[in-house]
Amino acid sequence: MDNTMEKILEFDRLDDAINIFGYCDENIKVIEKEFNVKILYRGGEIRVQGEHGNIEKASGVISKLLDMSLQGDLITKQTVSYLVGLASQDTNTEDEESYYTDIICLTSRGRKIRAKTVGQKHYVNAIRNKDIVFGIGPAGTGKTFLAVAMAAMAFKSRIVNRIILTRPAVEAGEKLGFLPGDLQNKVDPYLRPLYDSLYEIMGAETYQKYLEKGMIEVAPLAYMRGRTLDDSFIILDEAQNTTNQQMKMFLTRIGVGSKAVITGDITQVDLPGDKKSGLKEVMKILNKIDGIEFIRLTEKDVVRHELVQKIIKAYDECCRNKK
Repeated sequence: MDNTMEKILEFDRLDDAINIFGYCDENIKVIEKEFNVKILYRGGEIRVQGEHGNIEKASGVISKLLDMSLQGDLITKQTVSYLVGLASQDTNTEDEESYYTDIICLTSRGRKIRAKTVGQKHYVNAIRNKDIVFGIGPAGTGKTFLAVAMAAMAFKSRIVNRIILTRPAVEAGEKLGFLPGDLQNKVDPYLRPLYDSLYEIMGAETYQKYLEKGMIEVAPLAYMRGRTLDDSFIILDEAQNTTNQQMKMFLTRIGVGSKAVITGDITQVDLPGDKKSGLKEVMKILNKIDGIEFIRLTEKDVVRHELVQKIIKAYDECCRNKK
């Protein structure tokens, strides 16, 4: 290639280079293809060859990957693709430089929980700084899990005395009456994702201890009526399935010293056709109130299988074409 230049990045550990290159060099091939560079590893050095501007972008991505590897993160092809996308946009904001270094908390097994995208960092910062935050976006963007992690951190730091997790028990293709057991047994499947997030972050034993003491509560949204929730971290999940009345009821439960996070995906409403989503309506009603922040996450913030991003994007394009 014409005007070929070379930049050398030194590595202290072979394990970091192996982590960054990935299986059969799949990670590094993403960088080479996007920036039209050649990347080689020799004797503790990574050599990036190509045109000057492309070398700088590719080297910047590799440097960020090294930082992540040094922190113990497993580098995936999806992570590399995300960083490559940021570098290609030529926008170097403070959030883009540091989103992956912000550790929220550790799980019961010592795994670090952190924002994995710039959008997720905006979401986490909003939860830190605002009393009411709406996290709106598709499945897989970490809306619920990050909110639970922030709740666990606030609880552990004694910023709040309770964690309250709630969901509307709306039927998504199934009828509650056909499920076995009493009312609690019937609603438990709807609350399972909340249990799972708490189990992973706190550990089953710790979770059970605080549950028995009433310091953690996981309950259907209907159980919130008539209460005032002080000194609590409250999470309303699947909020797209609330009605206007339920959303208003929930928001007016919030008491002194409390923080609330409301999450939902406005593209997956399971309410009957004649009922409006309380989440869609509240976006219009409360969008100008100080102390309340709406964070929109997109397919770029999906941290599940990389195909999930493509699936969400395809559905969004299909919906736009039908309008």
